[in-house]
Amino acid sequence: MKFLVDTHLLIWAATDPDKLSATAKSYIAEESNQLFFSSASIWETSIKAGLGKSNFTLNPSLFYKSLLKNHYIEIKVSSLHTIGVSKLPQIHRDPFDRLLVATAGWENITLLTNDSRLSSYGSSVELV
Repeated sequence: MKFLVDTHLLIWAATDPDKLSATAKSYIAEESNQLFFSSASIWETSIKAGLGKSNFTLNPSLFYKSLLKNHYIEIKVSSLHTIGVSKLPQIHRDPFDRLLVATAGWENITLLTNDSRLSSYGSSVELV
């Protein structure tokens, strides 16, 4: 199966795997699954790192390299993904999460998330 992994799950997988649910761990560990990340997730972590908050110590450059090293496939944000955001109902206001939902829909893959609000967007989102 093909999964777009949301930013929180990517961060937890890289820094604190114990925060992942058993289902998330099994999807990520299953070698036959293709795991994707959005360039929007790197953008989001770059913004958070740039704010200098003491509770966010992730280095976006090392994070990106780690994702590639662990065989995640990057989906670059396209204009079609961003147009897809305009077609989403206003269930969730976070622009990064909305972009991930639109990307999953456009790319016809499933977004894995732990954010229960995103599951209201339908079949392209799986709560794990």
